[in-house]
Formats: sequence, C-alpha cells, structure tokens
Amino acid sequence: MIPVTAIDRSLSGHAWRWRGGNMDFGNAAPHLTSGDDLVDQLLLSRGVDRSELERHRRPTLREFLPDPSIFRDMDKAAARLADAITTREAIAVYGDYDVDGATSAALLIRFLNLCGTTARAYIPDRLLEGYGPTGEALVRLGTEGAKLVVTVDCGAMAHDALAMAARAGVEVIVVDHHKCAAELPMAVALVNPNRLDESDEAAAFGHLAAVGMAFLLAIATARELRRRGYFGANAPPDLMVLLDLVALGTVADVAQLRGLNRALVAQGLKIMARRDNVGLAALIDASRINRQPTCSDLGFALGPRINAAGRIGDSSLGVRLLTTDDPDEAATIAARLSTLNDERRGIEQVVQEGAEACLAAAGDTCVPVLAGAGWHPGVIGIVAGRIKEKTGKPVLIIALDADEAGHGKGSGRSIAGVDLGAAVIAARAAGLLVAGGGHAMACGLTIAPGQLDALRAFLNERLAHDVAHARTAQTMLLDLSLAPGGLTPDLVNSLDAAGPFGIGWPGPRVAIGPVRLIKVDMVGTDHVRMVAAGNDGRSFKAIAFRAAPTELGQALLNAHKGRKFWLAGRAKIDDWASRPAAELHVEDAAFAD
Repeated sequence: MIPVTAIDRSLSGHAWRWRGGNMDFGNAAPHLTSGDDLVDQLLLSRGVDRSELERHRRPTLREFLPDPSIFRDMDKAAARLADAITTREAIAVYGDYDVDGATSAALLIRFLNLCGTTARAYIPDRLLEGYGPTGEALVRLGTEGAKLVVTVDCGAMAHDALAMAARAGVEVIVVDHHKCAAELPMAVALVNPNRLDESDEAAAFGHLAAVGMAFLLAIATARELRRRGYFGANAPPDLMVLLDLVALGTVADVAQLRGLNRALVAQGLKIMARRDNVGLAALIDASRINRQPTCSDLGFALGPRINAAGRIGDSSLGVRLLTTDDPDEAATIAARLSTLNDERRGIEQVVQEGAEACLAAAGDTCVPVLAGAGWHPGVIGIVAGRIKEKTGKPVLIIALDADEAGHGKGSGRSIAGVDLGAAVIAARAAGLLVAGGGHAMACGLTIAPGQLDALRAFLNERLAHDVAHARTAQTMLLDLSLAPGGLTPDLVNSLDAAGPFGIGWPGPRVAIGPVRLIKVDMVGTDHVRMVAAGNDGRSFKAIAFRAAPTELGQALLNAHKGRKFWLAGRAKIDDWASRPAAELHVEDAAFAD
C-alpha cells in the first residue's frame, strides 16, 4: 500500500504532504488521547508559536483587539463622526452592495442608533451605478440634507467622485479595506489598513474586512464621545452586540480568519446564537438552520442570500434586513432574499456554461480572461470563483456591453500567492481600464470596448511568474490520517475546537484509508456520494461536491473496478439521521495500491 504522504500526484494532480508534523494515527482514535493536545497540534501547524497557544485556543477581543488610534485618520474620523452625533447632523452611510458592504452599513447605523441618533443608508444599484460611490450620488445625498457621508467597503479609489462631493460641500469619511493608490482621494478622513502610507503596526491588520474596520471606528467614536462626556452618568453602549454583523461580513467577504478576525468571528458567532438581531434571526430561519450557526452557514447560507439582493434584485434589501427591529418586515425580506438566491442559481448556471465554453476555446493561458455578451454582471464573481477552483489559476470574468456605453464589467478571483487586485490597479494606471480595484484575492473592473486583448496581454505578462510559482507550490496539506473507525462525532468536535476556520486559517483536512468504495452514485446534478469501508471493518459515508465531471469524480464513480483509495477532505457531522454520525466531505483522492 502507498503511504498517505508518499502520494506525489493525486487524482486532482496534487502532492500530499503534512501541514505540520506526522499525524498518522492509523487505527488509533486521536480524539481519545486529549482533545486539547489535538487542538494544540492544529494551532502549531497553522503557525502559532508554542508560547502563544493559550490565547489562540479561545481567541478573545481582549487578547487581539488593537487600539483603533494606530490607524491613520482613525481619530480624525471618530472626532468628525462624534461631532455629527452630538450636533444631530444628518448622516448618510454609503455601502457597497455585497455582504461586507451591507453589514458595514448596518453596523454603523445600529451604532448610531445606540448613540441616540439615526442615519440614512444608501446602497447603489449594481447594474445602474456600479461599484463604489459616484459623484452624482454623493452630491444628491448632500442636496437631500446629509451633512456627512460615511462610505463603507468602498471609496478608497473614488478620486473623481470624492472630488465632486468636495466641490459641492459634502463631507465624506471613507472606511475601506481595498487596495489604495499612492495618491488618496479627497476626504475628511480615509481609514484603511491597506493605505500605502500606513504604519507597519496598522498594516498588519490589512486582512480585516470593511466591517471589521467599521467596528473599530465605532469603538474609537464611542471612546471620543465618552471623553466629551456625551453619555453623562450612563455607561457607553455595549458594542459587543454588533459582533454578529462583524462575523457575517468577515466570513462572507472571505477575509483571512487569523488573529483579530478569528477573535471577531468566534465571539460574533456567540452573539448570533442569541438571535438579538431580528433580521439575522429571520434569515437564519429562512435558511432552515435549526442550530447555532457556524462559519460554514455564514459563508454558504446566510451570505449568499444577502448577496443575491445586490446581484440580481434590490441592493438595499440586505441592509434593510440587518437594521430592522420589526419581525414581520424581517420575515418578509428574508423570504424575498431566499427567492432571489434561488433565481441567482439559475442565472449563474447560464453564465457558467458560457464561460466554460470560452475557457475551452482560450487555450493554455496563465490568467484566463473570459468575456461574453449577455452575461449577467451580478453573478460573474461567483463564476470566476468556480473556474478558479477548476483551473487552479487566477480568473477574470467580464460581462460585455454591460452599460449603454458598451463597457464591460468584470470580476476576478485569484489563488494564493498572486495579487490580482494590485495587477488590476496597475492596469488601470496603464490606461487599460476605466475603473478597477480590489485586494489580493478578488477584484472588480470596468473596461472600455476594444481593450480586452490588451488587458489579457498585460495580465499574462505581469503575472506569469507569480502564477507559475504559485501553481508549482500547490500541495494538498493534511492534518492527520486515520482508519475509518477513527472518524467519529467526537473527533469532529475536537477538530472544531481549533476553529473558527476559513481563508488563512484552514479547516483540518483528514485523510482516511486505505478504503474500498462499496457504494457510489451521483446525487443532484454533479455530486458524487459514496460509502467507504476500510481494513478495520468500519465504514463511513462521504460526498464529493460538484466532482462528477472531473477526473476525481470519474475515478470515484468507476471505483467498482476494485482499486483501493485514500480519501482526503473535511470531517463533518451528519445530523439529519436520528443519531449524529461523522462523514467526510471529499476534496481529493488518490489510489492506495
């Protein structure tokens, strides 16, 4: 039999290696030794120093929260917002149309409510207005009475729009986390850990989502208000109640769950379980989640429903849901979001098929730039992510003729080690784009007719080396291996204790084998479902999502030919049966003989 880490090419083309040290338990039951020992090993393999184990076992804000004043313009932003609160100025919060934008806007509005004032939310229409603040919208907010506009999850590259607002006398605070250019737009304050002039101490928090930065602004503003005696003899508002919004925005924006983000999400999930936010509670119910929500629920159930509003419906639905205290209104909006999410899946399938055809015709290229007319701009980011997973390369999907001027609207997703956002900003600086920005793993752009070939050439030349290096370094990292009998609910619970997991803090990957597949079939349109049995006489259920068309899926479906496998993936609890059982969500497989 082939040892698990002697696999140099799996069915998905990866070499399998240990993430940390050798964690081959064979027929042993690792969870029965010590849950804390297993958690410690998982933490160590994710880069935690042994002296730091205690604070990382149960991440808290006390241990990880920085002084907000370390960020440039934070104190200036807090002072201006405190001025607006104390003088009861009209405030508008301008958010992006995705989950990070909706949660950031909702957090600031709820914070202002806690401080005894109100604010208006403005979420642009994805198709009619596009990403980021427009000068026209900012000026209109000013003419309608807003004395101060706070942009969240957008604005870092909105030079023209903010200049137009300044000329009209509209004051703007920018709270963002996307890549910045050397020249910053005109604003009262621009709070962004990814400013090029930010200190090393603050830049270390560049992985925060915008909602995390909005939370830090709320802390700084509450502190400033307290200094001014605004709360009198009363205690300042409890900002911990806002952490459910921080958790949702952070996970849905695929921010790295390390350090402060991990603490924010861990504590936010606890707040979410209390169901204090009426809108979130309604969304959880509409998603048919009947237990305490997990990171997976945030990323795959709650987040997509809010995103669906910005993609194909009314962009304001998300922030309306997250700020309402009316249970009936919340239930109505949550149901509408679920319907929109179902519609989004159908639209996405059409674009996916078109992009797959373009990919087949494009030949071998290090950065596939796939474009088509009639593609819905609201789903191109999802399709970019799907094709990125399929190809292992950064991918740009562009919906051509997306506006009256014939511009294309594009969205990109990248792989670890390739900064796609920086490349798009460079392409904009080179005159190849009308607009563009983002961060390392995702980007958005607007491109004029006739520039598509030039953009392809630019990105392939600029990123060829980085893509080649990143793909060479791709391996399937394993945390432990065991026989089927070791896959139990107790093991899953022990592994989950090292969470929450996400980008930058990967969930434990378990290899199980050698096994024979005693039952294999397809479920849904392209999922491969199986029952595997090992030499220890034990069996377990497993499923490989969206795997049927792949080499991996075909090998599993033809497993009746008798070969033995190693299966690698995430250990999960199947709680649909009368008794919870552990199962494996398969990400890769390799022949064991």
